[in-house]
Amino acid sequence: MVKKAPRRTAERILETTLELFNRFGEPNVSTTLISAELGISPGNLYYHYPAKDELINSLFDRYERALNELLNASDNVRDVEDAWFFTHSLFEIIWQFRFLYRDLNDLLSKNRRLETHFQSVLKNKTRAIKALLDSMARSGAIQMDSRSVEPAATSMVVVLTYWLSFEYVRDPRNALEPAGAEQAMMRGVHHVLNLLVPYLEPAQRTHLLSLAGAYNSV
Repeated sequence: MVKKAPRRTAERILETTLELFNRFGEPNVSTTLISAELGISPGNLYYHYPAKDELINSLFDRYERALNELLNASDNVRDVEDAWFFTHSLFEIIWQFRFLYRDLNDLLSKNRRLETHFQSVLKNKTRAIKALLDSMARSGAIQMDSRSVEPAATSMVVVLTYWLSFEYVRDPRNALEPAGAEQAMMRGVHHVLNLLVPYLEPAQRTHLLSLAGAYNSV
């Protein structure tokens, strides 16, 4: 049996940092806690990441790469089934890096790089949702006046961006725990796509309701 190569320290630091940020929130996690959790010295941590912002920026870079790769596939969405899968995939990435959304305002106020890059994230999300709407319109799944595209896309992006914050306010002790992940994401998908109900063709509207019912009964 071929032995797996040990993970590099820098990679282990990022994985542990992400886990702690997601569990406790970035403001509540110090570099001392991260090094203690890893069983390494603070000096070893600082060798790889000299400042906490470098940890945050490295995790954000991973999030942004994963997000943009998915957003680039938005024009392949043809119907409600595709849209459900696409939106769920978006929420999976957001959930994986949920500390960014849990502590978004605080992070943006302290980190200029995140502030500018998150503006790009919003623009890319909006561009992708517009492409999704255009693709669904071309396939006949929705009928939408061109004047409705911008507000509909913006509303969908708002829900995508702040859904986990809404979940957290509803139940701060449990909302962002792994046990509740699937239901939280399903509720988010449902509410994002529910914004399309006025524009969906009847068969597509029925299918959306059936998808929501099937997942909500799990």
